[in-house]
Amino acid sequence: MNFASNRSSTTTDASEFPDAATRDSSRLWTPEYVNQMRSLLGAPVCRQLGIYELPDGFTLSVIVPVFNESGTLQSVVERLVDTGMPMQIILVDDGSVDGTGDAMDAIAESYRHTPNIADTHTRETGSQSVNASPLLAKQIADDRKLQIVVLKHEINRGKGAAIRTAIASATGDVIVIQDADREYDPSDFRHLLQPILAQEADVAYGTRYGHCDRQLSPWWHQAVNGFLSTLASLAIGIRLSDVETCYKMARTEHWKAILPALDEDRFGIEIELTARWVRSGLRFTERPIRYQHRWYDEGKKIGWRDGVSAIWCIAKYGLFRR
Repeated sequence: MNFASNRSSTTTDASEFPDAATRDSSRLWTPEYVNQMRSLLGAPVCRQLGIYELPDGFTLSVIVPVFNESGTLQSVVERLVDTGMPMQIILVDDGSVDGTGDAMDAIAESYRHTPNIADTHTRETGSQSVNASPLLAKQIADDRKLQIVVLKHEINRGKGAAIRTAIASATGDVIVIQDADREYDPSDFRHLLQPILAQEADVAYGTRYGHCDRQLSPWWHQAVNGFLSTLASLAIGIRLSDVETCYKMARTEHWKAILPALDEDRFGIEIELTARWVRSGLRFTERPIRYQHRWYDEGKKIGWRDGVSAIWCIAKYGLFRR
């Protein structure tokens, strides 16, 4: 179905995107590879490195909210595919005006070996979705176990709204959020997923402040994030070092359980998700992740107003709910 827009946009040639069939990183999750590594390195080392088997039939749903990221989206999807994990990638165009929607369509077409990829396109007008039912299609049948879902908002509604749209369409066992700006590295998924599969935690957050191999963000960025994380920890009732992290991972049922209550349309969703999961009694863990800071002239969008909004959300979902 074609949802043409009267906005001017650029078209991305599908031939620019590599065929996923040429990649073979999925072997990293096979029993043969895991057993080989355990024999070579030992079980404790493999655990430290995040080398383990995935359950039979497992799929990770990756929510990618996107606003004006036509220049980075391709490489982010390539990074996701390179993890080799059975994956449902849910791309949500949140009213972009730079050709991001066309780039999404080109990416989906480049992985056209995925069955019924044309049926995984929809758009949203306000809060009402159009032709959303085909998105509940069953999981992939090909060897790569890859599904790319493209969703589109007619207007910019915010990161929180894009996440809500994607949660409703997720069919995997576990859901994680992936920003489209290349600041976060999907190879860290294996460390976030490990405690969830081992039933050691219900929710795993990737902390940008616990890894020795990372680019340091500006001091004021670290100070503001540290202040917000400390304030949120006190107000919500859980100790977290990085409440604003993009990498929030939990089993799908935990996302869908709070979906009807989610209210924040923009970056306040980070605080709201945390507060609602804490009140649900879920067990949290943090794992160190890599982080490549992006500057504002490179397209970074979060600003001081979002910091003020975060403080309000901390009060709204923490202090006022006690």
